Amino acid sequence: MPLIANAHAINPLVRKYGPKAEIVDAELESLWKEPTGETMVPSARHFTEESLVKGRVVSVSKDQITVDLGAKTVGVIHTREFESEADRPKAGQEITVFIEEIENQDGLIGLSKRKADRKINWQRVIENHKEGDTVHGKVTKKIKGGLLIDIGVPAFLPASQVSIRRSRDVNEFIGEELECEIIKIDTARENIVVSARKLQERNRERLKDALLSEIEEGQVRDGVVKNIADFGAFVDLGGIDGLLHITDMTWGRIQHPSEVVKINESVKVKVLKVDRERERIALGMKQLADSPWKGIADRYPVGSRHKGKVVNIMTYGAFIRLEEGIEGLVHVSEMSWTKRVNDPREVVQLGDDIDIIILGVNEEKQEISLGMKQLEDNPWDRVSERYQPGAKVKGVVRNLTTYGAFIEIEPGIDGLLHVSDMSWTRKVSHPNEMVKKGDEVECIVLAVDTEKHRIALGMKQMRSDPWEDEIPNRFNIGAELDGVITKITNFGVFVQLNDDLEGLLHISELADEKVDKPEEVVKVGQAIKVRVIKLDPKDRKIGLTAVK
Repeated sequence: MPLIANAHAINPLVRKYGPKAEIVDAELESLWKEPTGETMVPSARHFTEESLVKGRVVSVSKDQITVDLGAKTVGVIHTREFESEADRPKAGQEITVFIEEIENQDGLIGLSKRKADRKINWQRVIENHKEGDTVHGKVTKKIKGGLLIDIGVPAFLPASQVSIRRSRDVNEFIGEELECEIIKIDTARENIVVSARKLQERNRERLKDALLSEIEEGQVRDGVVKNIADFGAFVDLGGIDGLLHITDMTWGRIQHPSEVVKINESVKVKVLKVDRERERIALGMKQLADSPWKGIADRYPVGSRHKGKVVNIMTYGAFIRLEEGIEGLVHVSEMSWTKRVNDPREVVQLGDDIDIIILGVNEEKQEISLGMKQLEDNPWDRVSERYQPGAKVKGVVRNLTTYGAFIEIEPGIDGLLHVSDMSWTRKVSHPNEMVKKGDEVECIVLAVDTEKHRIALGMKQMRSDPWEDEIPNRFNIGAELDGVITKITNFGVFVQLNDDLEGLLHISELADEKVDKPEEVVKVGQAIKVRVIKLDPKDRKIGLTAVK
């Protein structure tokens, strides 16, 4: 690098400010004159790049700090190296600087205070520490792969070595003071790698051994919540984490552990179980207080009325909170005397405040059965008085099943009209052959069971049984009749003789010749002439033969 030959011709300060008389800074001007008054040329021959030198601050401006390095030589430091104006050195102050370049773009010696401090601190650190030593420092910022921590010089703390506990974001450690172990010193690159995790693991192992040697079931301990999962929280007891399961957090119902505890929160817990072989500890919080189920039967006697809040709804019923930690079940069958409840949401909604009756209490199993319909009069208590067997009733077909039709004879009171009680003469396969949903029908009460909430109804009983006299008189043996085939089976066909009465034409009576399949000879809806060959009023059957 060429030396400066002439201050006026080459030096950028002279080029920038003009003749020396125009140089504003008097102290800087004095550097350019010998006692004789001759202008001198600053020399850089005694300095080398990337070396440390002492100098004295000559002046401080907005953009740069001028430093007298001796040997008639000055250098400059850019003020951006300092975070604030208060951090900058003052004129006359002696400082150590790092020579970045013998001649920068302005022709001056480029200096760095920041690099000088790092160089000095680096020397101090490696003189006082070696790999394996423990150091303290403050985390300053996040970089690729980890953090920078100031231990006198910036050291690299890999993300995997920050803590024994997983962290979603290492940014949370910025600004914290950490104790670390030096795991690598690269002198050539002036890099130091440290680990906080290694120290934590060793310390935790010692604490864990001590804790496992003294912890016992039933002890009450202080801990710190370190992690929360859906099933519970892990609590640091000082060397080992115990599991505080969600079911052991509170006597009441919660949806998630975060409703009770927060990360880094100090908690008091009771040791429920210790497995030293597997190094597992079960903890509880609700066990610190008596169970609310203790003496429950005295507080909630059977038959007593209470208010509660709907806290959970299942397909089979609703859970009602009576007090913190005490919940009872209203089964769907206990919600209404008359309404068939398929889903509890038809009656209650989550969060509803409702009145209930205590039906049963089991302190040992921690169960309370509740009722809602018991708050109202049971209409079935009056059914047996109002609907005596033999009484005629009118109702609307509310629902059809394969075995019969449900008839609503008053709001909430249904009776069952079984298919066998729909017709004296017709073989009914499905109730829709006789009635349709919404039809108004008249029936006879056959039986009432108030305990099982059942009423049996009959439609055919509205008239006398035609098999007693009418049918035997009309359909005597040998009589020839016109009919219509209504059904074909593998043993024969059924023939409708009038609106309600059917007879059986056996396969052997279809033709003179042998018939293997009736459908090969006749079809449904076909008109046919038949003769009565058998009449059985007791079994209500008519046997027929085809008239050839």
